[in-house]
Amino acid sequence: MRVAIAGAGNVGLHVANALRRSGHEVLLIEQVEAVRERAVTEPGIEWHLGDACEVSSLREAHLETCDVLVAATGDDEDNLVVSLLAKQEFGVPRVIARVNHPKNQWMFNENWGVDLYVSTPHLITAMVEEAVTVGKLVEILRFERGLARLVEVKLPDDAPVVDRAIHELDIPREATFVAVLREEHLVVPRGDTVFEAGDEVLALVTPDSEDAIRELLTGERAGD
Repeated sequence: MRVAIAGAGNVGLHVANALRRSGHEVLLIEQVEAVRERAVTEPGIEWHLGDACEVSSLREAHLETCDVLVAATGDDEDNLVVSLLAKQEFGVPRVIARVNHPKNQWMFNENWGVDLYVSTPHLITAMVEEAVTVGKLVEILRFERGLARLVEVKLPDDAPVVDRAIHELDIPREATFVAVLREEHLVVPRGDTVFEAGDEVLALVTPDSEDAIRELLTGERAGD
């Protein structure tokens, strides 16, 4: 897989090096020469010195040859522009963008060419809620522009699914249980898996099935 990363700051460099170590082709696009000079990268990473917000610069970098574009600069406006150009001008199949400021998160969608956004504040908030909250469905990640969501809940003693097997439940076709964490052990959900109080349940849902899964796992109805 060939991946272009716009922005060679700490985030961009970390992603680039990790992907290169995994065997992927990596192209780093950075407009500041000094940033490139002081960067420590894995062997084989390609560089293009130029402004990722300029069509001419992306054309020189042959962005159309990339399978994925990661907009990883520290500026949300730049990340949105890069994402839009990558998708509309160069037809990059997969565009992932970094959100620096939570107030801008609402803009990172398909209208700007973004397939998936990563917001550090959002992730930290979700991790805190996941760690300390019992009986509340917490969204961990969104995929495919929000059409698929990874959610998690720690089952309280009175959860509707406690002491019931998965095959007994009325699970929406658009949802599936991904994993159950039980006393520091991973349980792969199967039809005969019986939920226990205190289980941490991860499920993959769609917007249409999320409310049904919430009610199933927590007893909470939409609008409560």
